[in-house]
Amino acid sequence: MAVGARSGRDEGEERPDDDAVEREAGIEEDGAAKEHAHRSFWKELPLLIGIALLLALLIKTFLVQAFSIPSDSMQNTLQRGDRVLVDKLTPWFGSEPERGEVVVFHDPANWLSGEPTPEPNIFQQVLSKIGLMPDAAEKDLIKRTIAIGGDTVECKKGGPVVVNGKELDEPYIYPGNTPCDDAPFGPITVPKGKIWVMGDHRQNSQDSRYHMQDSTQGFVPVDKVVGRAVVVAWPLTRWSTLPVPETFDQPGIGNQAAATALGLGAAGLAPVGLGSAALGLAGAVPLVMWRRRKLTSGRTDG
Repeated sequence: MAVGARSGRDEGEERPDDDAVEREAGIEEDGAAKEHAHRSFWKELPLLIGIALLLALLIKTFLVQAFSIPSDSMQNTLQRGDRVLVDKLTPWFGSEPERGEVVVFHDPANWLSGEPTPEPNIFQQVLSKIGLMPDAAEKDLIKRTIAIGGDTVECKKGGPVVVNGKELDEPYIYPGNTPCDDAPFGPITVPKGKIWVMGDHRQNSQDSRYHMQDSTQGFVPVDKVVGRAVVVAWPLTRWSTLPVPETFDQPGIGNQAAATALGLGAAGLAPVGLGSAALGLAGAVPLVMWRRRKLTSGRTDG
């Protein structure tokens, strides 16, 4: 009897489904890829944090920094608890404060003496350096620039503030306040390289008027100015820009020589690092993602 040739498998044995094998292999590959991606994320996380911290430090130092308003001296323009963004870039290019700008400046002559200063621990000191926490050692103030170097400014009781012979219309002054009845002054001429500042809440602001007997005679050196406050960033319900009021654009207000010929002669501010830190993180993410794509592409091509 002829015996038929065997097919190479026992009778009744089913042949594996090629598609099923491929699907199982694909699932294993996907699982391995996901596990690799998970491990890669944790490997990249320190790099992401490092880049974010570096960018935050650079942004805080050279570009923009957020500050918290802890007092009422700039009401109603700024309220207690507002966060403002301060432009720190333009001063690096020689820009100086202009009339009408709201500026942040370092305490020029112990204007904030007597104000309590918390003692940060080492961890807080490190975080403050990179902009993730306020720097408790810094004593900064925020006021409106009224007059700049070469200007002559005065304010008599019952009258308006006068700059270079031009009366200021100041709708930003806190309702019910007078321009300077609590502390009239002048006329005085602002030295070159200095500015004269006043708070918008005139009867609740220890500004230049109250420090005329100090070593700086009430003037703020330009090199003490951190930058111009340009935006109220928080809370979102109060988001707004801080433009220069129109009264500072009136014709002739910059005529310092004419004013001279006519003979016209304290709220702390806490820096907030969240703004620079958030921007640093936002800048770090694309860099790390780009790096990961390059590495993944290199492994795939190889």
